[in-house]
Amino acid sequence: MEKVRADKEREAGDGHDGTWVAHPGLVAIAKEIFDREMPQPNQIARKRQDVHATASDLLAVPKGTIAEAGLRQNLNVGIGYIEAWLRGIGCAPLYHLMEDAATAEISRAQVWQWIRHGAKLDDGRTIDVALCRKLLDEELARCREDARGGRYEDAARLFSELIEAPTFPEFLTMPAYDMITAESA
Repeated sequence: MEKVRADKEREAGDGHDGTWVAHPGLVAIAKEIFDREMPQPNQIARKRQDVHATASDLLAVPKGTIAEAGLRQNLNVGIGYIEAWLRGIGCAPLYHLMEDAATAEISRAQVWQWIRHGAKLDDGRTIDVALCRKLLDEELARCREDARGGRYEDAARLFSELIEAPTFPEFLTMPAYDMITAESA
């Protein structure tokens, strides 16, 4: 609960106009913090004077390093969330956080972009389809060890299709929904 409280205080303090919670039992904590920190209807008047972003700033490829652990976490989160979604669950506890479709979308978008741009891991290896398939297989094996049953094979197959697609698929939930409806037909 303290992590939830700290997260909601950070969000309200950073100028967010609202928040989400993973469980109805957390609404009271979020409401109390936002009612206290944001008594007005929104925080649009609150501007960050320290940020001056230009169009070229928003389009620039970020600098930094990519660790294998980060790539693996993106693959694992993608598999974990999609697996839950295929079973009808809209959020999944992963890495001690409650993750939803937005996190899975970020994970697969980042991997897709790394593949398309030939990004390099901090050890010099290029992030390509072959490396992602190898690591995805390893992460799938870890998921199988940690869980009983489930739809991990289907989730890994779909995640692989999404990150290998020649053009960026708009939403990961659409092909996942297609899988579910095809099964019930």
